[in-house]
Amino acid sequence: MRRVRPRRRAVRWTAALAAAGLAGLACFSNRAWADQSTGLTLGVPANANLKFTVNIDKFVFFRLGTGVFPVQSGTIDSAAFTLTPTIPGGPTTPVVANNTAANWNGAAPTFTVSPAAGVKLAVEVRSNAGQVSLYATASTPLTSTTSASTIPMSEITVASDSPALPAPAIPNAGAGASVTVTPTAFGTLVTQQAANWTFSYANLTNRPAGVYNGQVTFTASSP
Repeated sequence: MRRVRPRRRAVRWTAALAAAGLAGLACFSNRAWADQSTGLTLGVPANANLKFTVNIDKFVFFRLGTGVFPVQSGTIDSAAFTLTPTIPGGPTTPVVANNTAANWNGAAPTFTVSPAAGVKLAVEVRSNAGQVSLYATASTPLTSTTSASTIPMSEITVASDSPALPAPAIPNAGAGASVTVTPTAFGTLVTQQAANWTFSYANLTNRPAGVYNGQVTFTASSP
């Protein structure tokens, strides 16, 4: 009598194939796919779409004094003025020293500001962020190093040699009025302007002798 063996091995093999197929399908389903299509008819093309995104960041570059685009120098430039007195009525020029005699008719001396032409600093503005505005902020007045005497920051005046890059007025305190820089391309989107700003001391009234220090922050901003 012929003995028939059960086909358990074949059943096991089929189950293993099915398990492997399911594992492969699970691994296959985790992949990311771009757009795809299949042309099922002869002569019909298959198309796939792909989206692109270009992100152009905005920037504003503002330089006053030392520096060259696009490097940030980190240097704070200085504008220094010296006031030299002239004693009226004397035939001789007084010597700069202590206890020095000089003829004087008693009238108040006049002071000459040096440099007379002011201090000139290079200014540059570059931006792709739209209309650029400039303003000055004064946190404290010019303050004497030897007394409590002060000079309003507004007595430092600023003039620009280019109307396309005007200089904002320095206020006594806080933020001053803003001025706009003339754009150069693409409407108001792109700006590339350079100029020279000349800083001068107005010398509106006589003040106690001393060295007066102060600092102003100029800010360039865009929408």
